[in-house]
Parts: sequence; C-alpha cells; structure tokens
Amino acid sequence: MSKILDEDLRLVEQSIYLPLVLSVLEYDRKVTEITPFKIKLVYVDLIEHTMLKVQKDLKKINDEMRKLKMKVIRGENDGTFTVYDIYYKGYHEAHRFFNAHLKNNTQKLLSYYLRKDF
Repeated sequence: MSKILDEDLRLVEQSIYLPLVLSVLEYDRKVTEITPFKIKLVYVDLIEHTMLKVQKDLKKINDEMRKLKMKVIRGENDGTFTVYDIYYKGYHEAHRFFNAHLKNNTQKLLSYYLRKDF
C-alpha cells in the first residue's frame, strides 16, 4: 500500500506530466521554426506562451513538493513502462507508468494548456 496521500500523489503526477508537456512543446517549437509557414511568428508565440504557463505551474509544483520533502526521479524505460522513483518523507516507492498512459495524459494536459486562456 502506498504511503503517499492522494493530494500529494496529484503533485507527483503533475511533476511527471508537466516536464513531458514541456518537452513536446520544445520539440514543436523547433519544428515550427524550420517549417515554411506564411505567418510563422503566430505559431511560435503560441507555443512559447504555452511553455511559460507550463513552466510557471511546474515551479509551483516543485516548490510545494520541496516543502513536503518529496522528490521524483525518472528511472528505466523498457519501451512499455517507465519507472519513477518517488521519495516521500523518508520513504521510497517505485511506480511503473504505462507509456501509452503517459502519452495520453500528456496529450490531455497539452490540450488543456493550449486552451487555458480561451
């Protein structure tokens, strides 16, 4: 049984998904910059604005985790599952996340951030 409280587990999940969202946005920004759009700046600005929102929320998550003495470290990826080591108030737990589940939740979170201002 997990010793992590449900509200703290939400922080853990956000600390896993938000960096994934940032890596997707960074990749998309690089691709957008080299792709021949007629009005490229609009797309780049949208991606960068979204990245700033995600970074701001990730900083809040990391600050809260620091207060709660929590740490999440990405472990091995066997192609199907990714292991994350979670350190919580002196305890260690290894959680395995299905890669397709990580991708789907990252996509949902990315959609949320792209629509956040509307």
